[in-house]
Amino acid sequence: MKKLGNILFSRLVLIFLAIVIQFFWLATVLYQFSLQFTFINLGFRAVALILAIIISDKDGNAAGRMSWIFLILVAPIFGVTLYFVFGRAKLTKHTEERLERVNEELSPFLAGDEQVEEKIRNENKRIYNQTKYIKDWAGYPVCEYTKTEYYPSGEELFLKMLEAVKEAENFIFLEYFIFEDGIMLEQLLAALEEKVKQGVEVRMIYDDVGCISKLPAGYYKKMEARGIKCTAFNPFRPIMSIIMNNRDHRKILVVDGKTAFTGGINIADEYINVTTRFGYWKDTGVRIEGKAVWNFTAMFLQMWNFANHSTENYLAYKQQINWKKHYESDGYVQPYADSPIDHENQAENIYLNIINYAKDYVYIFTPYLITDEEMCVALCNAAKSGVDVRIVTPGIPDKKLVFLLTQSYYQELLKANVKIYQFAKGFIHAKCFVCDDEIATVGSINLDYRSLYLHYECGIYMYRSKAVRQVKEDVLNTIEQSKIISLGFCQNREWYVKVLQCLLRLFAPLL
Repeated sequence: MKKLGNILFSRLVLIFLAIVIQFFWLATVLYQFSLQFTFINLGFRAVALILAIIISDKDGNAAGRMSWIFLILVAPIFGVTLYFVFGRAKLTKHTEERLERVNEELSPFLAGDEQVEEKIRNENKRIYNQTKYIKDWAGYPVCEYTKTEYYPSGEELFLKMLEAVKEAENFIFLEYFIFEDGIMLEQLLAALEEKVKQGVEVRMIYDDVGCISKLPAGYYKKMEARGIKCTAFNPFRPIMSIIMNNRDHRKILVVDGKTAFTGGINIADEYINVTTRFGYWKDTGVRIEGKAVWNFTAMFLQMWNFANHSTENYLAYKQQINWKKHYESDGYVQPYADSPIDHENQAENIYLNIINYAKDYVYIFTPYLITDEEMCVALCNAAKSGVDVRIVTPGIPDKKLVFLLTQSYYQELLKANVKIYQFAKGFIHAKCFVCDDEIATVGSINLDYRSLYLHYECGIYMYRSKAVRQVKEDVLNTIEQSKIISLGFCQNREWYVKVLQCLLRLFAPLL
């Protein structure tokens, strides 16, 4: 009973109930008015029709637009109310101005190296086009003189993260969607506190929604008391707000501006298999050392200043050393970020460009396979053209309805000769693409609507780096531990499962 009481009166449940009550109160009031006054009912239907036309003409994801249009036309009062509360992406003028100011401050410090760009252009024009796209539209340059190392499990990655933290001399930046009390966080905080005592500056960003059931309210105050500068991104308040959809889903650790880590893992025990929730938790990540680390440093500072309404002496955190002298060239490395409010879907376009580039193969790790039309067509066309397209998804789901939704996309892909595998040992949380022994990207970006359109995300684009080959080896090893999915699996499912999957697909962009 005590455990049940803790759940019922938890911050997550109380805030959720507050929002639900507000929404249904508003919808009920409007509905009652529409019953009593015919002109209000007709007015709402007119607004619904006009709004549907406006949405149909908007830029952005077609599936998302169709889901909103369907909901608004079928249930005008409910749909219109829901859309005006949660469906719009436009920020307040004040927030947009603050974001623009941070971007303008940082932009001069993210200039690319023209010699490196010209070198790539001469080696491979298509790769140059991709790196140019990332530089021009995401804002982060491609770099040489950066070592890469890929880790096929959260356990291995975390050990290297701890080692780097313990060797820090100047500063440590952490930005993660989830921090949760447990062995992993305890070990990390012990190392961070020791560094604080040595005079190292430590900053931490956590997403308030990601941690809503993991950490107590005002957790950043506890960190401040331990000497760690800390902020909760986009604090979740019990009021209906459109910006609550935009979460900081990034995973970043930067040490001294020389070493950085990213990948799928958050700071919680299941990511290193200290606790078991869904079988073995398969996750991955990359460590980089060298010039490209500045991209992650700048990325973190940009988010810090946006969240805290602050400014920064960026040069104080940029290493002024001869990278060529200290690091051998390990291909080309380009860490990048994606924002939900810049009207450019960089993360999805990078994935699409990799698929379209592939001549021999493209292998993919993703925990969720909830593709829009563009992604599905790209995958199918690549497979139909003879490219070996393989996708590895979980064998044990973390969210059963989302897993059913993921499986609803299998049949169309399988018919086009895409090979799909489910990781038999448990849940795969990794987000990786690898192509033709030349290109790989690893980061925080899932193949679902929230990652591609609503969240702040990050990744590393790598060309002819050591980590590219390591990602390929890990995918092939993981496939050996996975079950291949047949077309019969999809065709022979119970009728009620197929009906549920159809309904889930209809509202997939809204989940």
